[in-house]
Amino acid sequence: MPLLQTKGEKDTAAGPNPLSNVQMELLKLYSTDIKEKDLEELKKVLADYFAHKAIKEADRIWDQKKMSEDTMEKWLNEE
Repeated sequence: MPLLQTKGEKDTAAGPNPLSNVQMELLKLYSTDIKEKDLEELKKVLADYFAHKAIKEADRIWDQKKMSEDTMEKWLNEE
């Protein structure tokens, strides 16, 4: 029996593992005991990745709703 199971796998003794696929991959990575500098760089890469995804989605919604600078000005002046 594997030490860790992916989400959705069943283990009759302990039940399904509540960890996501991302958590599983991070556990594999962190078990290698990387240097603190590398850990900081990895955290920055992850933060940049998710920030980029959020910005891309915001841009998509902005375009889809045909928003403009006027839209932003109205939002800024709302009470």
